[in-house]
Amino acid sequence: MTIDGSYYNPNYPKYPYHHPYYPHHPHPGHCKTFYTVQPGDSMWSIANMFGISLDCLIRANPQISDPNLIYPGQQICIPFYCPPVSPETCKTIYTVKPGDSMWSIANMFGVSLDALIRANPQIPDPNLIYPGQQICIPSA
Repeated sequence: MTIDGSYYNPNYPKYPYHHPYYPHHPHPGHCKTFYTVQPGDSMWSIANMFGISLDCLIRANPQISDPNLIYPGQQICIPFYCPPVSPETCKTIYTVKPGDSMWSIANMFGVSLDALIRANPQIPDPNLIYPGQQICIPSA
């Protein structure tokens, strides 16, 4: 065990993984199943594996503070249902396609990049978006 309470796996020297207990894990009643993260998995690949949007998977797992950093052995909640993005603030909901960026999406819909970023607080890093994510397109 390391100083921060995580375990070090010598087979994955760059990826320490944490003890399987997560104090802020979602309520099991909201989860259809739990998936154990495997080496090479990402939130995006897990979402695709289960046929749900990346945003849905991220919202169902508030115990994961940075969705870009998951570790083998973590338990991921696969939700029964994910509510859609709030439509009252969005002119439309756009599903990210390969090659898209926040900048290209903003240009495509004629909105400022800043407005697009503000309308999507669920995206922790606007430079990292993935195919399948749902993006709220605000009114111009």
